[in-house]
Amino acid sequence: MKPMKPVYIAAQAVTPFIGKGNPNFIDKGHEEFGVRENPTLEDHIVGVVRKLIDDHHIDPTLIQRGYIGNFAGELFSHQAHLGAMVARADERLSGIGFARVEAACASGGVGIVNAIESIQSGLDVVLVVGAEVQTTVRAREGADYLARAAHYASERSIDDFTFPALLARRAKAYKEAYGLSERDLAHFSVKAYDNANRNPMAHMCAVKMTLEQAETASDGNPKILKNPELHDHLKVSDCSQVSDGAAAVLLASEAGLQKLGRAMEDAVKLRSYGFCTNPLGEVKDLLELDTAAAAAGEAMRDANITPQDIQVAEVHDCFTIAELMMYEAIGLAEKGKGKELVLSGRTSIEGDIPVNTGGGLIGFGHPVGATGIKQTAEIYRQMKGQCEDYQVQRELNLGLTANMGGDDRTVVSLVLENTV
Repeated sequence: MKPMKPVYIAAQAVTPFIGKGNPNFIDKGHEEFGVRENPTLEDHIVGVVRKLIDDHHIDPTLIQRGYIGNFAGELFSHQAHLGAMVARADERLSGIGFARVEAACASGGVGIVNAIESIQSGLDVVLVVGAEVQTTVRAREGADYLARAAHYASERSIDDFTFPALLARRAKAYKEAYGLSERDLAHFSVKAYDNANRNPMAHMCAVKMTLEQAETASDGNPKILKNPELHDHLKVSDCSQVSDGAAAVLLASEAGLQKLGRAMEDAVKLRSYGFCTNPLGEVKDLLELDTAAAAAGEAMRDANITPQDIQVAEVHDCFTIAELMMYEAIGLAEKGKGKELVLSGRTSIEGDIPVNTGGGLIGFGHPVGATGIKQTAEIYRQMKGQCEDYQVQRELNLGLTANMGGDDRTVVSLVLENTV
């Protein structure tokens, strides 16, 4: 959909994403274990809002509405009612309407859709926050929580790790149809970790990954599924990270930019968006991300662009197979040929269509509610030359995001245009 009233990204902020493997994450092996603790969900929410306000000199009283994307705060952190939590970030936010939005891993993206449509209804300045804390419980308990993004009644029993199993099912089908190898998938892992190594805010900023490590199952890179049909089709290196973190973007109309004192050259225009859902547990074709294709197709059609016009992208790589299939859903590659893009280097930071430059979900991390908002913030930062060591070294005018919830059941896609 193309907004009838122009919408701009006026400001953004992202906290470091942390979890196991990150040097700042406090676990039993950390030298400060018992001395200090990891940030709470409230810490992340309050911290990212304050960062956005302070970094961009935003007057909070100009914000007219707000949304927070979060999937499972009441499970991982025993905290719901998160709209009211946002208001704790600054006393000047008191009295403003804030609401939580939930759409599994697409919670952040749907929060942005709500903000766009709020501006269409007449508002001028809308804040969108996304946050998740997922490191408070053991892996199998967390996997049960995350399985609620699937059709729990029919899909929970597939494996203890339900979501990895659902994407392993796609990997298995894709291998059988197109001859995809473990080495092919390993290239996606290596790209993600290499990009994250350039990004100090990434969960895996300090963890190296070689092609041999990513290709081969080992004690350090085990196959985690018990389901015998799917066991061989997923290793830890194929997975996104269990991360804590938050992200925020401030959306504004032209009048809103003026009220905020933000120059047009400091903004990124939200040219169009696509928002699609399909029924839980009813994937029709394991070889296609049809919901992603519909959402991205809508966004590109209404922006009057083709996939070949995209200069930078942030796509939902919850697993390596998902990034590959996203290439095909968006139209960057023909069906069955997604691996050729990564093998050629075209989607690297130095390539002609860089994808997930900060490391994606596999390298940067995946605090579920924050992901769609972080994707948008990353495109903004790339377009404004703010990515430092992982900055694409050329002018970027058109970017695309694809934020997926569940097994391609809810997808939000944005087309973003630089205003310079």
